[in-house]
Amino acid sequence: MSKKKVVVAFSGGLDTSYTVMKLTQEGYDVYAACANTGGFSAEQLKKNEENAYKLGAVKYVTLDVTQEYYEKSLKYMIFGNVLRNNCYPISVSSERIFQAIAIARYANEIGADAIAHGSTGAGNDQIRFDMTFLVMAPGVEIITLTRDQKLTRKEEVDYLNEHGFTADFTKLKYSYNVGIWGTSICGGELLDPTQGLPEEAYLKHATQQEESLLKITFDKGEIVAVNGEQFDDRVKAIQKIEEIGASYAIGRDANVGDTIIGIKGRVGFEAAAPKLIIEAHRLLEKSTLSKWQQYWKDQVANWYGMFLHESQYLEPVMPDIEAMLTSSQRNVTGTSILKLRPYGFETVGIDSDNDLTKSKLGEYGETQTGWTADEAKGFIKVSSTPLRVYYGIHKDEKR
Repeated sequence: MSKKKVVVAFSGGLDTSYTVMKLTQEGYDVYAACANTGGFSAEQLKKNEENAYKLGAVKYVTLDVTQEYYEKSLKYMIFGNVLRNNCYPISVSSERIFQAIAIARYANEIGADAIAHGSTGAGNDQIRFDMTFLVMAPGVEIITLTRDQKLTRKEEVDYLNEHGFTADFTKLKYSYNVGIWGTSICGGELLDPTQGLPEEAYLKHATQQEESLLKITFDKGEIVAVNGEQFDDRVKAIQKIEEIGASYAIGRDANVGDTIIGIKGRVGFEAAAPKLIIEAHRLLEKSTLSKWQQYWKDQVANWYGMFLHESQYLEPVMPDIEAMLTSSQRNVTGTSILKLRPYGFETVGIDSDNDLTKSKLGEYGETQTGWTADEAKGFIKVSSTPLRVYYGIHKDEKR
């Protein structure tokens, strides 16, 4: 009889390393698949491949979906200025969805009998992986050893050591998830709600001390230039902004949010590129969108971010929201200017042919040519009519 094929979503960490070896020992043909959404270096991917074969995998593949992740998610998060709780760039949440889609697609391609991942039973990732697999790879068994057996780190490390795999999986004070849209940081002082993260918890540190200007140019909401340097590849543009912003240690914060399973969680992060890009984009939109375009775009963008976070990317309404967000960007073209300094930044201004503040009808607080003084007084009086009616009747109600 041929062995059953199982695809393991392989990050190279302890849980997925244990899963590869354990399933190999149980008689599966293990296909280790690392879905990269921009968080792995070339060196890390090479090490993952080496370790996968040492652990017993019959095949290792890297599934690079960074461009797909941008085109199908990041682009719309920029269009929508999406920040969870007005704070957290939805990085890990959205990355996991696209990693899961890539794994499910690969499992279907090779005719896998099962898919395995290393999520525990206490977080969001188990839901993101399982829900995606159930929809994208129906009928394929889902194996989750760490969750089902409630394995401890010591049990997993001991098993690997006993079977000849001696990589260093020492328990660290912090755990990190590195991606193109930011690095999340868990553990350490964050477990105490009265504390924040110390300097040593961050992976990137301020190397620039002098203030500088950052100019981000958008064309219909997408980044096309950074400080005058043109980019056809939007991913590379994001990476360039991250490089600049990280040198000032910009984008550090901590977020307390609601998990899908109902408990609250606290996560620290450093996300220079998302913070700078979203604020630059928002700044440009203030001058190029109408009041109601901004209002309704914010409403649907909030839902877009919520659905991404709560593993509802495959909900049929998502393309509808994306269509609205895309339409809203038709005039969001121009350059936003930010001033960077260590650990922070401020908005300076924008340069756009679509700047609605350049109207010939009037200049705010200065002059008007589109109406007369008498017309203004009439407009104000008519606008006040509902209030004058109400308080004319209810004279006893005072504010």
